[in-house]
Parts: sequence; structure tokens; C-alpha cells
Amino acid sequence: MTKLIVILFWTVLSVGTIECTAQTASSTQRKAGEQGIITGADQTEEYLPLLKGKRIGLVANQSSIIGTKSSVDSLLSLGIRVVKVFGPEHGFRGNASNGAVVKNETDAKTGLPIISLYGKNQKPTKEQLADIDLLVFDIQDVGCRYYTNINTLEYVMEACGENDKELLILDRPNPNGYVVDGPVMTDDRFKSAIGIHYTPMTHGMTIGEFAQYLNGEGYLPKKCKIRIVKVANYDHDTPYVLPVNPSPNLNTPQAVLLFPSLCMFEGTAINEGRGTYMPFTILGAPALKGKYSFSYKPVGIPGMSERPNHKDSVCYGLDLREYDIAPLRESRQINLAWLIELYNAYPDKAHFFAPGRANQDISAFDLRIGTDQLRKQIIAGVPEAEIRKSWEPGLQQFKDIRKKYLLYP
Repeated sequence: MTKLIVILFWTVLSVGTIECTAQTASSTQRKAGEQGIITGADQTEEYLPLLKGKRIGLVANQSSIIGTKSSVDSLLSLGIRVVKVFGPEHGFRGNASNGAVVKNETDAKTGLPIISLYGKNQKPTKEQLADIDLLVFDIQDVGCRYYTNINTLEYVMEACGENDKELLILDRPNPNGYVVDGPVMTDDRFKSAIGIHYTPMTHGMTIGEFAQYLNGEGYLPKKCKIRIVKVANYDHDTPYVLPVNPSPNLNTPQAVLLFPSLCMFEGTAINEGRGTYMPFTILGAPALKGKYSFSYKPVGIPGMSERPNHKDSVCYGLDLREYDIAPLRESRQINLAWLIELYNAYPDKAHFFAPGRANQDISAFDLRIGTDQLRKQIIAGVPEAEIRKSWEPGLQQFKDIRKKYLLYP
């Protein structure tokens, strides 16, 4: 009797397990069918065999997830020997403010050493790579030259090339992959921590594609051996809502899509929503009082922006939280009209563009844009159509180069 009960128990349990597994698989298939896109990280069957038995270093932040779980935690739970993590701007857990120096630390959850790649140590050293057999890069990017994750990618690739380490890239969609626009940086005078590549302001590539571009266009002293796990069911026109905020101030899908256009305002007298919980969806300045009815007050917010432009002052300007993104998608362009509009509305035009720190001839705005031409055109009142025309033929030349490195239509 006891044996019969045991047999029945295990039979029910087995059926239940099979049904549960089937339901889970069916749920995963439905999810894939509904969303279409499957990131490189989520395709564990493609790369786990490459990791087993090796000492793994992981370049990651809070956007590095497998399913809904941190990639670090997931790989550890799967028996992968992760020995250390390298973190970009904002840190491994993504809670450092923009531009803040992030120090090395020990992760409280896993006990792993976290090596900061934002600050003095931008590139992994020979010593830091010595106990690593394979480095894995899994960070979400948003497709802009001034978004520093691509800088981190280059420094990591350079270090791997110099130290004969292979880099495995778990690719992720570029939410702004449909737009290749803006002036191309061609002059080394405009290189800075927010721009080191000869690309337009928005490059329209995924991290995997950008890695191929860096290898192919001679950015590295020695080519890096890379292996890419591609995103499944993706093309550059596919809308993609990020499952995790890529950085503290890109905290909504609207902010991610407006970032290429609104980040231009850094280096001007306009606050772009830093110091609020609506960053990169609003624009304003105290001097615009009486010209716009929408208002807000930036304050210091730890982990986001401690010292925003116009801190503790009421700003007046544009509320773009409900702005329809469709025209930007259809035009495949950044929005230049807002910059022209707010410059023309600003009463003290001589102080609209902030001066540069080290070189007064190159403003902070110029470093972000990658040229001083746009600033001079705005001041001179050049129409938008003529400004866009001046971006050619450089923009088309870059598009032709870009085609060689694309992994997706």
C-alpha cells in the first residue's frame, strides 16, 4: 500500500512537472512570438558552452539581464565561474550620477570584485585581465556618440587586443537604431570623454555592430578577437522598449527616444530635465519666464543629478512627455527645431552656449556635437534645411561605411 502511494505520488509529481515545464516553454514561446526580439543574453544555449570551465570576466551594469535576472547572478547560478565584473559610467548597479567618478568596490550581493571603467581606469589593465580566460560584454546602448558605453566598448576591445583575450558580445537592440543623423565628428579638437568616434551624433548601430566598426575602421592598435551572439528577430526599424532603464536619467521609454535630440541641450543655458524625475522629456530655463507657461523646478537628486543646471530655480519651457515620436521615426532624424526655437526665445543669447572648461574657443556644446559649426550656424540664424544640408556629404559617407558592419537589416 505504501509503495503504491509512493508510485502514485511520483507519477502525479512527474506529470505536474511535465505540465509545468510545458507551460513554461509555451509561455516563453508566446512571449517570443508576441515581442519577437530575443536579446543575445537570453539565448543562453548559444554561449553557455563557450563559458563552461573558463574564468569569466563580465562587463556589465543594471541593464545586463538574462530574462528578468541580473546576468551576473544568472551565470553564477548556472555554474559559470565569474571571477570579476567591470562597470561603466553609473557603476555596475547603475546608481551613480552622470559624470560621477565610480570607485572599485566589492559587490555586496555576490562578493565579486567590481572594477570601475569610469574615472582614471577607463581601460582594463593587464593585471586585471590576467586571471580571465574570456571577457563577456553585455551592456545596453542607446545609439548616440555622447552616450559613453561605446567609449567603454572601445577601451575594453583595446585591452583585449593587447592582451590576447577574446571578447564575447551579447548583443542588444538599439532603441534608436532607425536614425543615423547629425554632424560627423572629423576634427580631433572635439574629442572628449563624451565623444571619441568619427561618427554622427546618432550612429544607428547595435553594440555588436559598433564593435565590428571599431575593428574594421582602425580604431584599435591591434584588432580584438570578438564573437557576437546576435539579437534574434531584430532589424533597425523594429521598435524596442528597454526592459531596464539604461541609466538613471533615461528612466522612461520617452526619455530614451528623445535623448538623441534633447542631450544636445547639455552645454547650453537650457535644463533638459536633470534634477527632476522627468529627465530628457522636458526643457526649460528661468530666463524663459513669460514665454512659456509650462514650468518646473530642478533640485539635487542623489543617484541622478546632484547639481543640475538651474538647481532650485523655476524653469519655463517645453513639456515633451506626451510628444508623438512617430514623426521622428518617419523622418529618421533628430529634432533640431527645438534647439533653434529655444535659442531664438532666449533673451541673453550671448550666454546661451556655455563656454568650454579648458578651451574657450571650443564650448561644452561643441564637444557634445563634435563640431563648432552647428553652434555658429544657430547663432547666425541659418535655416534648419541649410544646416542639415551642411551635414552632407559626411553623413552619407558614414552611412556607406556603416553598411559594411551591419548584422541586421
